[in-house]
Amino acid sequence: MISEKMQQLAKNGSAIRAMFEEGKLMAQQYGKENVYDFSLGNPNTPAPEAIRKAAIDILKETDPVTLHGYMSNVGYDDVREKLAASLNQRFGTAFAAKHLIMTVGAAGALNVALKTILNPGEEVLLQAPYFGEYNNYISNFDGVPVVAKAKLPDFGLNLEAMEALISEKTKAVIINSPNNPTGVIYSEEEIKALSDLLCEKQQQYGHAIYLISDEPYREIVFGNHTVPYLPCFYENTFVGYSYSKSLSLPGERIGYLAVSPSMEAVEEVIGAAGVANRILGFVNAPSLFQKVIGRCIDTVGDMSLYIRNKEVLYKELTAMGYEMREPEGAFYMFPKALEADDKAFCAAAKKHRILIVPGSTFAGPGYFRLAFCVSEATVDHSLEGFAALAKEYGR
Repeated sequence: MISEKMQQLAKNGSAIRAMFEEGKLMAQQYGKENVYDFSLGNPNTPAPEAIRKAAIDILKETDPVTLHGYMSNVGYDDVREKLAASLNQRFGTAFAAKHLIMTVGAAGALNVALKTILNPGEEVLLQAPYFGEYNNYISNFDGVPVVAKAKLPDFGLNLEAMEALISEKTKAVIINSPNNPTGVIYSEEEIKALSDLLCEKQQQYGHAIYLISDEPYREIVFGNHTVPYLPCFYENTFVGYSYSKSLSLPGERIGYLAVSPSMEAVEEVIGAAGVANRILGFVNAPSLFQKVIGRCIDTVGDMSLYIRNKEVLYKELTAMGYEMREPEGAFYMFPKALEADDKAFCAAAKKHRILIVPGSTFAGPGYFRLAFCVSEATVDHSLEGFAALAKEYGR
């Protein structure tokens, strides 16, 4: 018999993945071009040509025994040195290679960070709505998620709610900007205020409270918005980064965990994180794609599709009566459902072959998430269905 914890996880599954699998079945029934699947954040743009070229060149030039063999659990030294130099140039930081651990995507990075710092029963503060897998990452190490509600209607950081929930048991805060599912970018003013709050609470309780910044969407930004780099504002910061979205490499599972050089007991933290990477079963990040990233450290993906899709959907859906904050980054929007029951609303959308995810999946009931990292044709051909759906609700 499987463990009680896994029994519950297997029963609940992932609503996003379930919707994705349902979309594949609908595509077989109606034809892929007639199903408008906005469920999964799976980039629809190809990886930059530089990625393909680097992979081919590395395979041709490198001894296969060396390339496909083990390296240090924390990753190749030369790749981490290049990454540290790039971050320092971009953000004015003081990273060295030792502060960076190559990981199996941002999910791997967050699990390594939580494994490093959490004791059973300690709490991790989240702000709803948030990526639902955070609950499972925290549960992996017997931590306890504590949830603050965002400020409405703009989904900004709710520092008052956070302050009320931080306690002696609080070990970390996870934030995600640009945000999945809302597309919101937290401002520098908000980040400074959060940093001040956490500094105050650290002093009050006499122990470190870590800030974990989940940043797979950092490079996907619209207009003149900028994303503050959290290690510049708060010393006890981890950054989990992934190249899945910025370079359209979700299946390659490559990212890193950055440990702020000014973190309390930083050498001890780095050592523990390296061990965590190994004993969690990752052992090390994929060898080939570490090397690819090393050659393409400052390569930028093509964001034009996301910009175009965001503009079309925001303009057309708001004209139909859907209410939302315009996304500032990432490739999601989070409109209000046209009825209180967001699950029922998403079920109604299926009649128009539109697949969207209920906001309750992200602890944001009454809304729905729409991932617009899809083809232009999917966006354009879905508009008639969205209009018909809105008409059903009297919009």
